Amino acid sequence: MRGVFALALAAALSCGGARAATVEVLVEGIEPGAGTVYVALCQGGLSEAECRNGQDVPADGRSRRVILAGIEPGTYAVAAYQDLDGNRRLDRTGLGLPLEPYGFSGEMGRARPDFSRARFTLREPGVAVRVRLVRALPPR
Repeated sequence: MRGVFALALAAALSCGGARAATVEVLVEGIEPGAGTVYVALCQGGLSEAECRNGQDVPADGRSRRVILAGIEPGTYAVAAYQDLDGNRRLDRTGLGLPLEPYGFSGEMGRARPDFSRARFTLREPGVAVRVRLVRALPPR
């Protein structure tokens, strides 16, 4: 029985192996020189718990490219924000409105989209996505 399992596993691995793709994110609308831009890949929703795979880059220009590599093909969305004060989170008002620039893939208005409007399908070898950071409120 063990030999049959080993043969099946070897055949599966030789027929294609692990698949992975790259998501190239162009983040626009950055307020230069202020803090860090965080970019996260979301799967299944746009909550913090569903947006775990990502990286951060310095906010040293009006736009930045972020490459997320080794991602399994599937359906995703991108969420990004600029952490102006360095506390590693998106600051909000008491009503939940973001105080720092933020954005999502897909259609973007002033309100947070739902996952279905921000999602895209990732296939091999990858996809390029644009995210534009906006402010819900004027700077304080």
